[in-house]
Amino acid sequence: MLRAMIPILSLHVGPAAELAPGVLSAIGKHPVDRKLRLGPEGFTGDEQADRRHHGGPEKAVHHYDAGHYPVWRAELGDLPALQAGGFGENLSTQGLSEGDVAVGDVFRLGSALIEVSQARQPCWKLNLRFGRKDMARLVQQTGRSGWYYRVLEPGEVAPGDALALVDRRAPDWTLTRLHRLLYIDRLDRAALAEMAALPPLAPGWRQLAARRLDSNRVEDWQRRLNG
Repeated sequence: MLRAMIPILSLHVGPAAELAPGVLSAIGKHPVDRKLRLGPEGFTGDEQADRRHHGGPEKAVHHYDAGHYPVWRAELGDLPALQAGGFGENLSTQGLSEGDVAVGDVFRLGSALIEVSQARQPCWKLNLRFGRKDMARLVQQTGRSGWYYRVLEPGEVAPGDALALVDRRAPDWTLTRLHRLLYIDRLDRAALAEMAALPPLAPGWRQLAARRLDSNRVEDWQRRLNG
């Protein structure tokens, strides 16, 4: 069950930097100890290296469940990046996962108002980040992906603030349900039609569902997962 108040464990931002020779990424986020301005494009001081696939109003804030990290460590060992901020998240909380959160969930965070827009689709830069050629695929398979928010009302956010649940616009559409439709029951036409018409879902994801309906085919994931 989604709790009404969820404390923020840590707040992270970071600049774009070289992840590998010739590869820029802003996945390396660092904790901050000060109040930050949150606007339509994200937090002050936060960057995205690839604006085509990262950032923008539908991906202004990335959230990851800190509870996933011990699970990853049990499965993969104590990799250096397996700590808060490792997946490039801006917000880290405990006990709020993809099974709890739904598209269209609206939260007050500090003086800002944010809304869940989509889950994260893992890409090949995770492979470089964690030093594993299969990391993006593992994130996709497990559904431990994290999610994004759009900013409905700009404001200021400080470490120690809490997410306060304000509204649930589509509570049946949890991120776990989306994951199942995207990667397991991939051509469930009734569910895809519902997904394509889901108002709070990011436009790119609604278009993805519409393309599957039109073509009756699943898009190729190889380039996204492997680079």
